[in-house]
Amino acid sequence: MRLLDPATQPDAIELAAQRLADGGLLALPTETVYGLGARADDDAAVARIFTAKGRPSNHPLIVHVANAEAAWQFASAVPLVAQQLMDRFWPGPLTVIVPRAPNVGAASAGGQDTIGLRCPDHPVALKLLQAAARLGVPGVAAPSANRFGRISPTRAEHVIDEFKDQGDGLDEVWVLQGGFCDVGIESTIVDCTRAHPVILRPGRLTRDEIEAAAGEPVGLSTPEAPDADAPRASGTLLAHYAPRAKLRVMGDTQLSSALDLIEPELAAKAMTNKSAVKPGIAVYSRSLWAHRPASPGVVQRAMPADAISAAHHLFSDLRELDALGVDLIWVEQPPVDPVWDGVRDRLARAAAA
Repeated sequence: MRLLDPATQPDAIELAAQRLADGGLLALPTETVYGLGARADDDAAVARIFTAKGRPSNHPLIVHVANAEAAWQFASAVPLVAQQLMDRFWPGPLTVIVPRAPNVGAASAGGQDTIGLRCPDHPVALKLLQAAARLGVPGVAAPSANRFGRISPTRAEHVIDEFKDQGDGLDEVWVLQGGFCDVGIESTIVDCTRAHPVILRPGRLTRDEIEAAAGEPVGLSTPEAPDADAPRASGTLLAHYAPRAKLRVMGDTQLSSALDLIEPELAAKAMTNKSAVKPGIAVYSRSLWAHRPASPGVVQRAMPADAISAAHHLFSDLRELDALGVDLIWVEQPPVDPVWDGVRDRLARAAAA
């Protein structure tokens, strides 16, 4: 594995762009999460992504482009609503699904005649996409840079943990350093291929913001009520974003009652085994940690109280809790509020795994 850092290596961007042009794998930073990238116009290069992640090849990827003009290299048409959303939110954490141009991006699209496109709002990612375009790379297919179904990475270190032993040659994963991802959860995905737009995956951008830019009502597909007629889209499988520990989401009262039941058992185990015992449960809560005393066998972590900060820290915090080797991660249910839709979606899919 090779780490490229633009802060210390003047040629890091150029080396990364050449890696993509050669058909190799490159993990790149975006404002949402780190993506595992390959040139989107090369089906053989894209196949390396699916192999590295262990991802089904019919589960589509998102193609990242340097600007709105570059989208036309992958789109046969850009519907008016897609253009309105791109004008308002690009570069930014928005993916639009549009009709795919023939003879390009078939593997990136999972074989569909639609394709997801995004222009990221991250300085390193934009410089990379521009440099790659100068080498003839029209766009970069990049799902989250983690093993399929697992927690998305928001730091370069997370990517290294996932793929440090991955492959040789073009199958080896190179990593472009870009710091801690600002948004922390994946982009909002909007299907623009049918009569009315539909959000297939919520993210930082809310339904109200999408509707204001679109100038019309926007549908919403959820894990509880999926849109059966929607094209397949990245990150919309029922079970996704999961730690190795079993994750469960519950209200604060239910969470407190569950701890009342299990803490005596964990405390008794700690008393009979005086040696160090790893915690069995991790609790991720906005409220309980502030007033509930520490208990043997239980580790508590505060979830930020506002949605923007909660999204920023969500995957990083879950990775840290999972790394403790706990068997269970209990998470307090986020508020039922549109600004929390993205966080609630990720937790619901993680709990379904």
